[in-house]
This record gives sequence, structure tokens and C-alpha cells, in this order.
Amino acid sequence: MAYDYKTIAAAATGVFKDKGSKFLSFAFPVEAEEQAKEQVRKIKKEYFDARHHCFAYRMGAGGEQWRASDDGEPSSTGGKPILGQLLSRELTNVLVVVARYFGGTLLGVPGLINAYRSAAADALDNAQVVEKAVQEIFTVTFPYRHMSAMMKLLKEEQAEICMRQCDTECAFEVAVPLRKKEKFLQEAGKLGIMTKGLRD
Repeated sequence: MAYDYKTIAAAATGVFKDKGSKFLSFAFPVEAEEQAKEQVRKIKKEYFDARHHCFAYRMGAGGEQWRASDDGEPSSTGGKPILGQLLSRELTNVLVVVARYFGGTLLGVPGLINAYRSAAADALDNAQVVEKAVQEIFTVTFPYRHMSAMMKLLKEEQAEICMRQCDTECAFEVAVPLRKKEKFLQEAGKLGIMTKGLRD
């Protein structure tokens, strides 16, 4: 079971040129498939005059969700080399889009594979790689008088508050690092705090 994963901190760009063709690359941190699709749509709109917009993404702590698109290039010459860069660097929750401007000279299959791989590599070389903890989301409910104990527990277990509602009773949605999950649930139980996993 993975407790941590590698991703990028922010968007980054790169470029590769070969025989007049220009390959502009864009790397984005993404959390969901719809977010990745939206970024692809934005790049296609902004660089509408590019001949192809190939892309690949990986998502999930182990990169179990992925997709690669050649966008009209010969099969496996665009998306696959981009995906290969994400795999070789063990990156997940990352999308890379490469927009190609044709320069008039055909590059052939090996040339295309090299171009898309090199463009993706350039964007990822320019990105800051960060390690993040795999988290699980819980809803915790407790009386307001337990607020200080709850805040202390969240701090100790490095949990983040995603949403909070408070009156006489409080309800928090918290993201708990997977490696701290058992301890968090145990300590919450001792305090009489009700916890419910979003997957339960």
C-alpha cells in the first residue's frame, strides 16, 4: 500500500524543435479526470492553430488511472511517449499536453516518438517535483466543548480540515494521511468523537 506519491507542485512548460516542427509542452498537477479534460480543452482553444494536441495523464496514488491520446498522429507516437515520461519519473496526478506545429518535413515514427518524449521531458524538467501523503477523508462530529481537543488531535496527526460546520455540535470533513489513520481513529474514539469514512 502506497503512503506517499510524487507529483508536481505547479504548472510548467517546455519546448522541442525538429526539422521545422515545434512541439510546445504543458505539464499540470491534476486531481480528477474532469480537471485533466478541462486543461486539454483550454490548450486546444488557446493553441487552436496547432496540428495535433497529444496528451497523457496518470492519477491515483499508484497511478492506476491513466490515459494517452495520439490526437491523429500515427498510433503510439504521441500519447505513449508522453505517458512514458510520467511512468519513468514515477509521477502521478499529472497531465502533460504537447501541441505540435508542423514544419513541412515528415519526422517518421521514430522522429515523432523522440519529439513527443523530449517535449514532455522538457516540461517535466522545468516542474518542481513534490512528495505528497496519500489521504483518506473522514467526517467527524463532536460537541463544541471538544473543539480544542479536536484541533490538537488534527495537528498531531497532520490532518487537514476540508470543510467545517459548527453550532452546539460540530461537523468537520478532514483529510487524514493514510499512515496516521489508525492512530487518528483510535484517539478520536478515546475522545468520544464520532468518525465516518466517506467510503463507508
